Amino acid sequence: MSRPFPRRDLVGDSTAVAPRLLNALVSVSDTDGSVRVGRIVEVEAYRGERDPASHAYRGRTARNATMFGPPGLLYVYRSYGIHWCANVVAGVDGVAEAVLIRAVEPVAGLDRMRGDRPGIVREVDLANGPGKLCAALGVTGDDDGTDLCSPDSRIRLLRDGVAPPERPTRTTRVGITRGVEHRWRYLVPDHPCVSRGRPSGGGS
Repeated sequence: MSRPFPRRDLVGDSTAVAPRLLNALVSVSDTDGSVRVGRIVEVEAYRGERDPASHAYRGRTARNATMFGPPGLLYVYRSYGIHWCANVVAGVDGVAEAVLIRAVEPVAGLDRMRGDRPGIVREVDLANGPGKLCAALGVTGDDDGTDLCSPDSRIRLLRDGVAPPERPTRTTRVGITRGVEHRWRYLVPDHPCVSRGRPSGGGS
């Protein structure tokens, strides 16, 4: 039995919130009533105006406004004009903190995921990257601002009894050129569905 992810567990520094999200579920309801579900196995923390790698480093804009909202919102942005990327807003209302979901393990709705990720043969490759998982789960910019903790939302953050790992693997973040020294990427240890991205700043 799954239950809503507690909003209180999203309050605080994103580096504290990020490992709590490991093994949580992202559930997406499609218009035809079908549901796609992925288990979070890799995340990265971004610390807003205190983090030069964050979209909110230079303050609030129309693009990053959701990051400044209350914890539990979904912040979706377009990466390099191609891929959608999904983040869980953390912290407190008015302060930009967010956790990028980098990879999920497909749990339900795999046929629909494969339909939106044509040509992918291996299940572990369906959602092992931030752009890949948004394509597999059907998350787009239209979902920006969704309340992940609301039972009425199309996209929900859930728990099903699988706890976060006691000792998550930590590395520096992937694909950034600033703030490369911070070990703010968290993984479920040895999970086959984590992304293949190479950590910035010299690795783990």
